Amino acid sequence: MADPTEEPPPDDFEEGGGPVKTFLEHLEDLRWLLVKSGSALLVGLIVCLYGTAQIVWILKRPLQQAALIQTGHTQKALVRFGTNTLATIEPATNHIGPLDLGTNAITVIQVEPVQVGTNIFVGVSVNPDPSEEIKLASATELVYFDPAAPFMSSLHLAFYGAILFTSPIIFYFLAQFILPALKVREKKYILRACAVGVGLFFAGVSFCYFFVLARALKFAELFALWMGVKVPEWRAETYFSFVTKFMLGMGLGFELPVVLLALVKIGILDYQKLSALRRYMIVVNLILGALLTTPEVFTQVVMAIILQVLYEISVWIAWYWERRDRKREAAESSE
Repeated sequence: MADPTEEPPPDDFEEGGGPVKTFLEHLEDLRWLLVKSGSALLVGLIVCLYGTAQIVWILKRPLQQAALIQTGHTQKALVRFGTNTLATIEPATNHIGPLDLGTNAITVIQVEPVQVGTNIFVGVSVNPDPSEEIKLASATELVYFDPAAPFMSSLHLAFYGAILFTSPIIFYFLAQFILPALKVREKKYILRACAVGVGLFFAGVSFCYFFVLARALKFAELFALWMGVKVPEWRAETYFSFVTKFMLGMGLGFELPVVLLALVKIGILDYQKLSALRRYMIVVNLILGALLTTPEVFTQVVMAIILQVLYEISVWIAWYWERRDRKREAAESSE
């Protein structure tokens, strides 16, 4: 049984907020936050450095998928000897002498030795519909032109990979630092926003990787061909920078609904204000598309369209919340 003379705890403590700490105690907590987060990032960096080959394979996959996209504007012919690709040519027509290459975007000119009696001749045949594995050999090659470039590139890839893989652990340490000082209601909203935000971030990265990236790379290749420049090779470090920045920008762009709906919950925005800002958001999204992606038109336009779609979804969610609140208030007033 509680002592009636004991002073009841304050309302703020009952609702959360945690114990009051001194400035030095907060600095100590911040120091341990930085130590634990830095240690997790360092371990992730070492692991990703060990798995650099696997990371490169993952990042090269969209480039290989771009080679399978048929546009009808160009045709590639792979000259192969056995299982080796000797060269990739782009003929002006679908005929090379007596050879008919067909109408597919990728064909194979197979060179094989043919023995007739004691003589060996070179036989040439055309496979107008090669397998997908053979088509992947036509992908643009990645090359390094600097002896130090592979090492520096692997460090950059490992750093980005470490940030991606250790972000849940770092967010956990950050939550341990911030959440004790919040009220129960504030904790609930922040945890929900973090859960939705993390899901949207990975949804944006996955959408970019599986649906947009290969088409963006194909567009870049076609644009270069339209300029009259062939792209048989790309700098590896430039390609990896393009891919990682594009996926990161797309993931950050998918956070737009979290920001807007958080402002709606706070009371800064509502459905009417969001509807009135629609025409201005078109311009804002175009600017964000240029800032969050690489300096390439296709990716910027795709990002702007996605941001506008996410904005419209946020507007309709705000409308649903207001409608739900009005019904709830009407039901309470009628009781």
